[in-house]
Amino acid sequence: MKPVVVLDVAGLTPRLLDHMPRLARLAGTGFRATLGTVLPAVTCSVQSTILTGALPAEHGIVGNGWYFRDLGEVLLWRQSNALVGGDKLWHAARRQQPGYTVANVCWWYAMGADVNWTVTPRPVYHADGRKDPDCYTDPPELHDELTAKLGTFPLFSYWGANAGLPSSAWIVKAAEQIMADHQPDLTLVYVPHLDYDLQRYGPSAPQAAAAAAELDVTLGPLLDAAAARDATVVVLSEYGITDVSQPVDINRLLRSEGLLNVYTQAGMEYLDPWTSRAFAVADHQIAHVYVRDPADLEAVTKLCEGLPGVAEVLDATAQHEYGLDHERSGDLVLVAEPYAWFTYYYWLDDAKAPDFARLVEIHRKPGYDPAELFFDPAGPGAAKGRAGVALLRKKLGMRYMMSVVGLDAGARAVRGSHGRLPSDERDAPVLICSDPAFARDRVEATDVKDLLLRLAGLAS
Repeated sequence: MKPVVVLDVAGLTPRLLDHMPRLARLAGTGFRATLGTVLPAVTCSVQSTILTGALPAEHGIVGNGWYFRDLGEVLLWRQSNALVGGDKLWHAARRQQPGYTVANVCWWYAMGADVNWTVTPRPVYHADGRKDPDCYTDPPELHDELTAKLGTFPLFSYWGANAGLPSSAWIVKAAEQIMADHQPDLTLVYVPHLDYDLQRYGPSAPQAAAAAAELDVTLGPLLDAAAARDATVVVLSEYGITDVSQPVDINRLLRSEGLLNVYTQAGMEYLDPWTSRAFAVADHQIAHVYVRDPADLEAVTKLCEGLPGVAEVLDATAQHEYGLDHERSGDLVLVAEPYAWFTYYYWLDDAKAPDFARLVEIHRKPGYDPAELFFDPAGPGAAKGRAGVALLRKKLGMRYMMSVVGLDAGARAVRGSHGRLPSDERDAPVLICSDPAFARDRVEATDVKDLLLRLAGLAS
């Protein structure tokens, strides 16, 4: 049995490898293949397919979030591994090798997974509303082992306007430490750094090349540590980020047609999924549209088909063809044009937007919001000033609101997105493996699980 280290480098593509000599050398001595991703090509769906060998129709992760019909709530970025159906990689490995050990360093749906070591971002939510950076670990003592050597997990570098290299560097070092101290048979490491500037500026921008180059250097010590253990290294990505220029306001269309309802509190409008006839959960270049009454389905389909920026409207039959026909999926699934992406915005007047719209609030927004990566482009100086005042209030132990996210100006600033299936292999996700014996030109996401078992010497 051979140890395996899997690095999920979000957004990695052949184009970016041109700026990453260390990873390029790994591909040269081993092999590089196109990774055949799934729809939607977003983090949670693809990671779940990689770890189960199943499509979303089976494992149930139809996006980074969806409408939980039994709760009547839209929820994104959940953490429970119980949400993921199917036979997981470590279950298959343990049937061949009882006692097979696994470390999960920041892959999604980490909490509650029956692995041996878990690390995942988890803020401290104080009773007075303050939020401090931290992480969750299992076993609990791993928390103090890591933070004693690496410091507190840099949560505010993991997402938001200050998102950047420090969070990925911490994750990489945590993986190195776990490998040194515990020597897991399988080490899963999620490295998000390329997500940030590629969404902010687009993959064609010089900032994208610079991000790739600095991440390549950061990965070096972990690759060295894996080589020292004689571990097989797999580097893969779930999607490639491509240039975009057009936000698509699907929920505003549904509201203007009388299909989406809101309720108002304290002058702020909130999405009302219980009474809405139709609403969308926006997720990058994919949107799940939930239609309460089947009698409305044809009319909603025509509305969506006529919205500029929508490339495809998938009904249940079309979803089946993509392996996306799960009860959690929308009654319709929209796929954006290559240059477009979906906003979650449902208000028609910014003065009535909920206060969380201007905050980094990934768990309260009923859809994904890449505008969180910017200080409000309509007034970045003022936004940074508000951030400074908020930080001062935080240091004084006072309640604060980090109101820095732009609304329409923030959406218009976004230059990169993903979620569609790639049309150019240079922009497709990639798989690199240090072992040339398993070389091939293409690996489907559904086949990665089997490949990892074979690399470990545990072919099923």
